[in-house]
Amino acid sequence: MVHDLYILMITAGVVSLLFKLLKQPVVLGYIVAGVLVGPNLFGENLVNHENVEAWGNIGVLFVLFCIGLEFRLKNLVESGKTAVVGAATIIVGMLVFGYGVGRFSELDNMNSLFLAAMLCMSSTTIVMKAIDEAGLSKARFVKGATSILIFEDIVAVVLLVLLSSIAVKNSFEGGELLKKVIILAVTLVVWFVCGILVIPTLLRLVRKHLNDETLIILSLGLCLGMVLTAEEAGFSSALGAFVMGMVLAETKESHRIEQLMSPLKNVFAAIFFVSVGMMINPSSLVEYWPAILFVSLVIVVGMIVFGTLGCWWGGETFKDSMLTGFSFVQIGEFSFIIAALGSKLGVTDPAIYPIIVASSVLTTFLTPYIMKTTVPCYNFLYKHASPSFRSKIDKREQDVELAEKTAESATVSDSPSAADKVRKAVSKTIVTKRVVNLFLKNMGEHDEQQAEK
Repeated sequence: MVHDLYILMITAGVVSLLFKLLKQPVVLGYIVAGVLVGPNLFGENLVNHENVEAWGNIGVLFVLFCIGLEFRLKNLVESGKTAVVGAATIIVGMLVFGYGVGRFSELDNMNSLFLAAMLCMSSTTIVMKAIDEAGLSKARFVKGATSILIFEDIVAVVLLVLLSSIAVKNSFEGGELLKKVIILAVTLVVWFVCGILVIPTLLRLVRKHLNDETLIILSLGLCLGMVLTAEEAGFSSALGAFVMGMVLAETKESHRIEQLMSPLKNVFAAIFFVSVGMMINPSSLVEYWPAILFVSLVIVVGMIVFGTLGCWWGGETFKDSMLTGFSFVQIGEFSFIIAALGSKLGVTDPAIYPIIVASSVLTTFLTPYIMKTTVPCYNFLYKHASPSFRSKIDKREQDVELAEKTAESATVSDSPSAADKVRKAVSKTIVTKRVVNLFLKNMGEHDEQQAEK
């Protein structure tokens, strides 16, 4: 086991450093490292695949736990229409588009469904990295894009649960699927509300005794406890890790936990991506290169079209909508997880996995270059647009600027907050008063800490 870890870390470290020097995402370096140590390139196993797979599964839990820690319910609510409409347009559009591509490629229903799920999620890590490297981290569209990515992450976790259920039964039943969605939604609400009521209060009581060591141990214990709870309830372990991350995100210790979890997440996430690379057979990339190019084209075109439309319908300016759509032209972490799930359950064609991974690598590589074409494309479309549509673009720009000024003035005013209004609304009740106030107090802890900073 130590030998396996040594080979993994050295190879992943050297290759990722090389990719860093070439100014490429290190995720691609981890995948290439997996190809190098896997059984398909040199014809022998340099590492034990079972050990790597076990560590990779832990990596998935840690990644989803950390994604939950970055989730802020307040931020999602503030983005409101943009997040919901934008994400819904992208997800539904790409699901239909991807399913159609699967059926066009003569795949059966199950393979087409898994393929559609793999194609509908952009990579949060890669998008934010590309935006940062392009010097656009302070741009106006970033807030809406981030909210859409968060919403996509939530839907991705739900998709994992639903796909697992469908794959196990090997059937797609609308009524059964709706029932599963309702049960899942109720379960999520109950877990989240109970967690917000209990966990932040407990952490407040023992805060003075929480050093870094005890805090990270306690956080991991809570994460794994929720993982086991989710499995006992018949849901995926990924869901439990994500929910606990969401709960801890609303505590004052959320930033400390993020910092403490970062090294663990990076190590195990790297192992997960290496395990993804180990499943790639280079010869299959040569064999399936037309399919890889076709799927990559589907991803790029679909994300640009549905991303731009979704943000435009969600109230963003046309330029910001295009910036968002052009930055979403890749698939990543969740696509690998869904692909691995299909392979593990034996319900997807073996050819899909290398095609998806190779398409992800190609689209990730192209993302920065595609983003650079956004402004020229916007100028071209604006110049050749009809007068009526051009006037709509100008009016939307004015409306968004006015809304920003109004929001800024409302921030500095003394108007009561939403939490104050809710407290006032329930102030005369007897049974719910303490419970609601405790919930709001715990939900507001993170915001109070930010204000103090």
